[in-house]
Amino acid sequence: MREHYLTASLVAEVEAIAREAGAVIMDIYSRPFSVTEKADSSPLTEADAAAHHFIDQRLKQLTPLLPVLSEEDTAQFAGPDTQGRYWLIDPLDGTKEFIKRNGEFTVNIALIEQGKPVLGVVYAPALEVCYTAAQDVGAHKVDAQGHISPLAVATHNANNPWRVVGSRSHAGAAMPQLLAQLGNHELVAMGSSLKLCLVAEGSADVYPRLGPTSLWDTAAAHCVVEQAGGTVVQLNGQPLDYGNTQQLLNPYFLVLGNNQQHWPSLFVDK
Repeated sequence: MREHYLTASLVAEVEAIAREAGAVIMDIYSRPFSVTEKADSSPLTEADAAAHHFIDQRLKQLTPLLPVLSEEDTAQFAGPDTQGRYWLIDPLDGTKEFIKRNGEFTVNIALIEQGKPVLGVVYAPALEVCYTAAQDVGAHKVDAQGHISPLAVATHNANNPWRVVGSRSHAGAAMPQLLAQLGNHELVAMGSSLKLCLVAEGSADVYPRLGPTSLWDTAAAHCVVEQAGGTVVQLNGQPLDYGNTQQLLNPYFLVLGNNQQHWPSLFVDK
């Protein structure tokens, strides 16, 4: 890839891939489909596999020299290139939401460089909403009517309740304690990586993830949040990192808009 490769044109090409993968998913969504289980007991549908094969093929055509790490094919990934770059994809994030047919599932495509997501596309095909971001390009939302708007996280006013995003299918046992310590709040349930995108667009103040996730679950939306002015950090305040591909699980993390809350203090036993 050429120098200064993070351009609006590259973002548009990746967005097109995500949208076409979304069409593959929606074709399966519109009819009866089979559901099996992976070794970890998480669900798998034919849409996961079909979207994976489509995205993998298209990314290899777009950037033949860049490795691809996908949730649906970890065995073939030999590691990042010599500059620490690789594609990180979740072909169908929110499989449980897909099975429930509630529309809250996404296609996630991220480009990682030196452990950091530098380009991200999150497409929700059932909602026809797309979030895109890249360094030096910014973050944008494309709604179902095709309107494009820049994204910016919200600034939390201390007089207002916290708008907290929670997982639709994986709330986590530690969440009630956190919310009790946080104080006045409103909880919004959402599936897939759309939770991070709600913070990016300013519809929520914080998304605490106190349960298991994998690298591909967060990377694309992580980029969207950062380019919208937010942060994605571990509970100790350190950035969430994607450089160690031998460890596919993320630590617990927080997705934050603009606020003055000292978050680590909320995880100290009182």
